[in-house]
Amino acid sequence: MKPAPFTYHRAHSADEAVSLLAELGDEAKLIAGGQSLVAMMNFRLARPAALIDVSRLSELRYVRADSGALRIGALALHRDLEQLAEPDLLSGFGVLPRAAKYIGHYAIRAAGTFGGSIAHADPAAEWCMTALLFDAEIVARGPAGDRVIAAEQFFQGFLETDLQPDEMIVEVRLPASRPHAAISEFARRHGDFAIVAAAAAVDLAGGTCQDARVVLGGVAGTVQRAREAEAALVGSGLSAEAIAAAGAAAAAAADPPDDIHGSAEYRQHLVQVLVGRALREAISDA
Repeated sequence: MKPAPFTYHRAHSADEAVSLLAELGDEAKLIAGGQSLVAMMNFRLARPAALIDVSRLSELRYVRADSGALRIGALALHRDLEQLAEPDLLSGFGVLPRAAKYIGHYAIRAAGTFGGSIAHADPAAEWCMTALLFDAEIVARGPAGDRVIAAEQFFQGFLETDLQPDEMIVEVRLPASRPHAAISEFARRHGDFAIVAAAAAVDLAGGTCQDARVVLGGVAGTVQRAREAEAALVGSGLSAEAIAAAGAAAAAAADPPDDIHGSAEYRQHLVQVLVGRALREAISDA
């Protein structure tokens, strides 16, 4: 199939893109890499009346360290994150290039954008998971200026976010590093969206877990924290028993769907396995 008719506009700045969104109304959509939107348009699952091309806004393509935080421009490519090599970035944000390797295939990583993935809010998307893992702040620009949205408030449901029709993501901020973090996922074929994915981060001091974060993808309408697993880890010595308990707690609390890719029971089993794998990898770093 081919997309329904639409008008095309090219924005030359983020402010111009926002003005076009306000002018063209709710039926207008931004397009950058187009790796999600174009496919949905071709299947007529999305029928925007207008497309606003922001792909040439080079000022929004960057990855910058900032006093222990990380600032990622909305148009940073998946490939840009995959190729992070600066020691000061890899020491605290090394899970990002590892997560990028799970995204599609090379052609997708070379065209798709970080901000586009966050805005699309797929429940199995690696960048949505890492946004929760790092307590990210999403900077949305609208007619009234910039608005900062915490990741936990940003993701609201299946392909649904707190982003308003006349707003665009300009930056995602990871306010603090998580040097001991890992991601693990399962897909039937390399490059497919994960049936289930898990990301984990731990803070170990004096042989005791001071803080833990576990995030799940593919088990609900949006990415979500596994708070029961986190509670099972904090205060423990991160032993094999503690890891097993965390995986079991995450699986028991999950309420995944049944679909053609797997039953709810199958997904719960994957939650337990993948949480364990992600935690063991994160702990090995610590």
